Amino acid sequence: MRHLLSTTDLQRETATALLDTAEALKQALLGREVRKLPTLRGRTVVTLFYESSTRTRASFEVAGKWMSADVVNISAAGSSVAKGESLRDTALTLAAMGADCIVIRHPASGAAHRLASWVPTHVVNAGDGTHQHPTQALLDAATLRERLGTLNGRTVTIVGDVLHSRVARSNIELLITLGARVHLVAPATLLPCGVENWGVENWGVANRVTVGHDLDAALPGTDAVLMLRVQVERMQGGFFPSAREYSISYGLTEARLELLPEHAVVLHPGPMLRGMEIAHSVADSPRAAITEQVRNGVHVRMAVLYHLLAAQEEQA
Repeated sequence: MRHLLSTTDLQRETATALLDTAEALKQALLGREVRKLPTLRGRTVVTLFYESSTRTRASFEVAGKWMSADVVNISAAGSSVAKGESLRDTALTLAAMGADCIVIRHPASGAAHRLASWVPTHVVNAGDGTHQHPTQALLDAATLRERLGTLNGRTVTIVGDVLHSRVARSNIELLITLGARVHLVAPATLLPCGVENWGVENWGVANRVTVGHDLDAALPGTDAVLMLRVQVERMQGGFFPSAREYSISYGLTEARLELLPEHAVVLHPGPMLRGMEIAHSVADSPRAAITEQVRNGVHVRMAVLYHLLAAQEEQA
């Protein structure tokens, strides 16, 4: 694996290997007083973030440091980007300084792919516009495997702002690759055109993506529900009448939680808009695996860095 730019690049075997490695790393660190592995000693990982982030940025930093890599964090506001430096020049500068891997978040869709074509280093897409967020999809899959045992044949319901969500796009693609069925529930204004054909277009598999607008009807038949953040910062115009009306139709309340099967899991990529997308009591309930997602995010990103920077050398 040269880069991790999109979940469409992941074959089932590769995705499973990443998830298995994440689980192995999690077990290797279990019970250790000092959570440190020497795997990436001497390697330099740079996080280059042009958008705000808490979970993704911090977990990549923790992942790198737990594997003994040197981690350098760069934000657009505190770098030469603020002086007008282009993405290409910034990337070439970091590569010239000896970066072995650049983890990038950028508001423009496709930015990670462009960067990968400019530099000789490994590139990880930590979110580009409304396009992709592959490590988020992997950590969600890791959490679901942990809770449900397998994703093959499971139904995952994704609720909310699918149109602007790179998390939704990445999850849909990865879940289908891993054998799950995806049901999307959202207002018509927040669904991409032709999304129900994604399974056929990309994998030749019919009925893997279904679409509906009634959350109450969808919940009894789902194994997991992934609530999405309403991305107001990416919206131009009114996509729904009001926050209150959105919450009434698409918020995950205690009453709706009771509609889920007993084994079903609740996920949210964060940050959560509590009271609108998800009730406080639901977010904090044992049925929710939101904290587990964050915890698994560190191990998944460790696995990604391992496969990019160390796996081939160890096999050799």
